[in-house]
Amino acid sequence: MTSNVHPPTDSQSPDPKASDNFVLPKRDYTAAIGSGFAVFMMLMLGHMVFRPEQSPSDPAWTYKPAPLVKKGGDPYIRALMRTISAAESNSTRPYSLLYGGEHFQDLSHHPDECVPIVTGPNQGDCSTAAGRYQFITTTWLEKARQYHPHPTGFWRKEFSFAPEYQDEVVYAWLNDSIAWDVDLAELLRQDRLAEVLEILSPTWTSLGYGIEPNSMTNLLPEIYQQMLAEELQASPPALH
Repeated sequence: MTSNVHPPTDSQSPDPKASDNFVLPKRDYTAAIGSGFAVFMMLMLGHMVFRPEQSPSDPAWTYKPAPLVKKGGDPYIRALMRTISAAESNSTRPYSLLYGGEHFQDLSHHPDECVPIVTGPNQGDCSTAAGRYQFITTTWLEKARQYHPHPTGFWRKEFSFAPEYQDEVVYAWLNDSIAWDVDLAELLRQDRLAEVLEILSPTWTSLGYGIEPNSMTNLLPEIYQQMLAEELQASPPALH
């Protein structure tokens, strides 16, 4: 019987049923290999950029107000920071303190835990205040966007709540004369602590002019003088 099947011409696609001698065309795998390598590199880069970091350490001291983790800077602002924390977070582990006195474990970010308020003018609400300076979540995110020295993340910024960054954000904020409409360090050098505490009291309500004084409030001028003496002693002499 004569076959009616003809070999394909150059203009026809080979039909596997047309010939017993059909051979599959060779494929160029270069593009596929290149594409796979690109995907692999993207995955590795993503792992390096977005891998979860270990929680920073939570330092503890045997006395309070604890020293700052931050090194260097204006001794007057440093003394003020320690005075604020004496009123807001009077603990030997101030950097991990939640509102109400409990401690949180993960300092890689603000804990954003709303703790019920059981006394005072805001009783019945809850507070996300956390860390040495008792930042509520919204204030921390706002100030971290302005002052955090090392945010992470490519599309969405993340702000470590590690002790050194809590200090750095507050230090930069207190040194920003535009934020407070006055040079706080200069007021402190003029021995005008009461004026400074009044300026700051809407932010930190335990400083003596706010709605939530506590057992430390009346001691703050004495505490500040002690902290200033320590910071001036530790500060290197100014160059002339």
